[in-house]
Parts: sequence; structure tokens; C-alpha cells
Amino acid sequence: MRVYGACVGLVRREVDTVVLDLLEDSGRNLQRASILLRDLLTEFPEHIELARELKACEHEGDRITHDVIHRLSRRNGHRPPFDASDGHALATALDDVVDYAEQAGDWLGLYGVEGPMEQAIQMAVVLVQASDQIALALATLRTEGDLGPHLVEINRLENEGDRIQRDAVASLFANGIDPMVVIRWKDIFDCLESAVDAAETVAHVLEGIALKRGR
Repeated sequence: MRVYGACVGLVRREVDTVVLDLLEDSGRNLQRASILLRDLLTEFPEHIELARELKACEHEGDRITHDVIHRLSRRNGHRPPFDASDGHALATALDDVVDYAEQAGDWLGLYGVEGPMEQAIQMAVVLVQASDQIALALATLRTEGDLGPHLVEINRLENEGDRIQRDAVASLFANGIDPMVVIRWKDIFDCLESAVDAAETVAHVLEGIALKRGR
């Protein structure tokens, strides 16, 4: 019986793949939100209804985040794929990107913007590219593949977003635009920058998970 008991103690619980499924769902939701924001900015104000679809993505992101956190807190006989604290941080960071994207889209309507600035579209394109890299990186959590190239690219995109945002704000103050227009667009650019920064936060959390796995 002592030998049997020792063998039982060595049984390794299976990984809870439902958490991975949910995080991949979150990545796809993020991709959709970033594409919607890009299309909204590109075609604004002709397709203002895209802002409603962005809001739906924001609600979906909240639901997925809740489900991830709830799943990590349950004792269901499976082991989480990584520390619960890391899972919580990853889920909330992914949700933050969608929140900022939705807010940027919402402000276009609330501020009565007449047409997009080219730099805003460029920022949205950067966010789409970062979201694609995040989705690819999330897939490696299941395969334990190499996160490195995706994290490097997200960091590069964040630097590109910073450059575009600085150029955009400089152009606002250099062209003698109405001060109220300057204030509105500065808010929108700050929101777009926050979305790209949040994407880099996702990369930092993923990097921490990879380092712990390496140990």
C-alpha cells in the first residue's frame, strides 16, 4: 500500500486547456477590435456603425476576461498552464487593449470629428499588426513554442506607435488648428497610444510566463 500511495503522489495532473482556449478567444477578439478600429478610422464618418461593433467586442472581452479569472480560481482537477497570477495579468492586459480601442472609436463620435487624420489611421494599422503578433504568441502557449520573435516585433511596433503619436501631436500644434480640435484629437491620439502600450504590456506578461517555464 505504501508503494501504491507513492505512485499516486507522482501522478501529474493534466493541463487545463480551457484556459488556453479562452485566451486564444481573447486574442481573436482583440484582432477583430483592432481591425474594426482601423476600418472605422479609414472610412469615418461613412461607417459610424462600426463603433457599435467595437462596443460589442469590448463586451466580449469583458466576458472572456471574467471566464479566464473564474476558471483559474476553480479547483477542477486540472493544473493551470501557468501561475494563476500570470493568467489574471494576461487576461486583463488583453482586455485593456480592447478597452482603449473601443474608447478611441467612441470618442470619434462623441467629439464630432469630421474626418480622420492620416496619423490616426497609421496608429490603428500598428495596433492591427501588434494584435496579429499577440494572437500568434498566445498560440505558442499551447505548443510551448518560441515567443521571442513575436515579442520583439510587438516591441518594435510599440516604438513605431510612439513615433507616429509624437509626429501627430506636433502637427496639431504646428498647423494653427482650432484649439478645440487640437484638444479632441490629442485625446484620441493618447487613447490610441494607450492601446498600443497595452499591447506591449501583454508582451511583457507573456515574456514573464516564458521565463518561468524556462526555469
